[in-house]
Amino acid sequence: MFREIERLFWGNNNLTNGLIALAVIGSIALGCNCTKDLNLSNSGSSSNSSSDTPFSSSSDSDMPDDRLLKALVKETTADFAAAISNDDFSTLYSKSSTDFQSTYTEEQTRDTFKEFVQRKSVVLPILSKATGMDPEFSPSPSLRTEKGLSILVANGKYDTKPVPMRFEYEYVKRGGQWKMLKLIVKLTK
Repeated sequence: MFREIERLFWGNNNLTNGLIALAVIGSIALGCNCTKDLNLSNSGSSSNSSSDTPFSSSSDSDMPDDRLLKALVKETTADFAAAISNDDFSTLYSKSSTDFQSTYTEEQTRDTFKEFVQRKSVVLPILSKATGMDPEFSPSPSLRTEKGLSILVANGKYDTKPVPMRFEYEYVKRGGQWKMLKLIVKLTK
């Protein structure tokens, strides 16, 4: 089993490249690489911020409490595990933000994680353990405002064995609810 995990994560496959590509495309779609004229909250508005950066700190009142934050991350992790288990990303995709859905199709999301699905006999035990644990955040979750939207950043890991499950999740607040905006999962040492 260790050799299988080692080959999955250190061998010659496209999983790492796919995750990097997903992060780059996500950052471009969010405007993380451009500083002007991308307004996700109001596409009809032409106002620009006087700041040189599209990011600013959001108010602490938007930050979910620890219990809600952990529940949100655990739900995303459980939805991801179910998607891998069933090779069906429809639930995960339907719960994602409209921003995510306008950037990726359900099929593109599935294709990004096809290595996980193909190796689910190794991946699922790790994901199953993770869903029963509390996430360890590193750094602490934070909020930023990007073009008028509150973005919740939650990075960390589940201390699973034989390798930890590391995650980089972002959520956007839409209609008073946090919706998935970014999903990166890594099973590495």
